[in-house]
Amino acid sequence: MKRLFLVTLLFCLGAFSTFAQKGTKERIKVHSKALEGNLIGDPADREVTVYLPPSYAANPDKRFPVLYMLHGFTDTDSQWFGWEKHWINLQDVIEQSLAEGLSKEMIVVMPNAFNRFKGSMYASSVTIGDWETFVTQELVSYIDANYRTIPTKESRGLAGHSMGGYGTLRLGMKNPEVYSAIYALSPCCMDGGASTNSELMKKLESLSPDQLQETSFMEIAMLATSAAFAPNPKNPPLFLDLPVKDGEVRQNIINKIVANRTLNFVDQYILNLKKLKAIAIDAGLQDRGISEATKSLHETLDSYQIDHFYESYEGDHLNRIAERIQTKALPFFSENLKF
Repeated sequence: MKRLFLVTLLFCLGAFSTFAQKGTKERIKVHSKALEGNLIGDPADREVTVYLPPSYAANPDKRFPVLYMLHGFTDTDSQWFGWEKHWINLQDVIEQSLAEGLSKEMIVVMPNAFNRFKGSMYASSVTIGDWETFVTQELVSYIDANYRTIPTKESRGLAGHSMGGYGTLRLGMKNPEVYSAIYALSPCCMDGGASTNSELMKKLESLSPDQLQETSFMEIAMLATSAAFAPNPKNPPLFLDLPVKDGEVRQNIINKIVANRTLNFVDQYILNLKKLKAIAIDAGLQDRGISEATKSLHETLDSYQIDHFYESYEGDHLNRIAERIQTKALPFFSENLKF
């Protein structure tokens, strides 16, 4: 009887502990002046998911650090936060990390960067709008004004996966006055050239905005890249330039795209990277191309004697990302942000 009582008590305590770890999430809209007038016609009112930790409601005087999370290409904040079924549910990941005592409570914010091209690259162009300003200035100002944040760079982190990992590196190294710690998970688009497949380019040249949703991953990725890095306000209806036109390779357009590969511009931001308190990058060994590029970035940071965390692990582009956020990224920010 005594044993049954103890088992029942432990079960209840465990259930209470799990219940106590539940936070809340809300999906809001934030208007961006920086995205107004983008040539492709995407709305300047952007969805944003905000996760509030368990004690946010219970302790109305408490303020929290903020982690800004950037999702990957073709994804949305809605998918990542479980508003719809997806390969990850970030709220569950956060709360599992809290329940296991791996991380501390923080506000987590994810903007929806899904646009007409299925991804903004977190870049800035007249075609897609100024995503850099929206994410690093307007969104941060809105969150600080409307939630109980600790509104200093020491309490602000930036992380992301794939395209979001690229955005994390791009925005983090450009804005060390905004964030103090960054973590890029399987960051894409760090090296390589631009496709010059004539048949592919011919097909893309003939597309209208209404046909963008029907494209393959490779096709829309090429268009998104050009929209971000090779915009052209005089080339409707997509307002971008492709690396090939009328069968002719255009080296000047290739140069624009290649210039925005992380490994090609990181040397220009070394002094900014040194201003960050903490940097982390990782990628799965089976994430071909991305794994090698991430290692190259690690070696570059080493060559400049920039302290950082780097890990190459057994995994591909998706299969261990939830685990990595739970056991690596969230503890990293718990250690390096000011609470």
